[in-house]
Amino acid sequence: MTADRPHALLFDWDNTLVDTWGPIHHAWTVTLEAMGERPWTYEETRRKVRNSARDAFPRLFGARAEEAMEIFYKTFRADHLDKLSERAGAGQMLLRLADAGFLLAVVSNKLGDLLREESDYLGWTPLFHRLVGANDAARDKPAVEAVELALEGIGLVPGPEVWFVGDTDIDILCAVNAGCVPILLRPEPPKPEEFGAVPPTHHMTSCRALAEWIATD
Repeated sequence: MTADRPHALLFDWDNTLVDTWGPIHHAWTVTLEAMGERPWTYEETRRKVRNSARDAFPRLFGARAEEAMEIFYKTFRADHLDKLSERAGAGQMLLRLADAGFLLAVVSNKLGDLLREESDYLGWTPLFHRLVGANDAARDKPAVEAVELALEGIGLVPGPEVWFVGDTDIDILCAVNAGCVPILLRPEPPKPEEFGAVPPTHHMTSCRALAEWIATD
């Protein structure tokens, strides 16, 4: 492969490859109301949901974190597959990249069993070397351990031959922490100061654009 293309691509999951913001927002609404907190608006949910539950819930709910997690996951599991949809062109992009010989994996802060359940539902699991979710590694994204686990067993270590593709600041930070190439994948361009001192190396507006850029000889 040429120097301007990766050997492996690691993908974020929610809002990068799939759209599950509806059930995520609903689960947060039920949880916050049960905890006696003001429920977030849909836009607040999209802005605030970044870290894994084991990192975020203790900060938000303190001693009641386990109770809040139980409510959240019970609510989310009830309908997340029914409302699961792929981002435009995501499946075709993954097939094209896999056929072109790129190694693919996922690093997500969605609970690992839920991540793999959704991938199985979409029929994408055979395309990935590994699907790493929250609680699978010693520490969750943006920690390096999640990236290392995603690459385990293939003779690659985190570095410039590995590109990390995501839609938020935590994805870009994870890439930078691991020494990988950070790729922003979303229609909207980076906002001023959104990524601080660690901006993405490239911005791609769609899955199709990313596939065309990488997989075209």
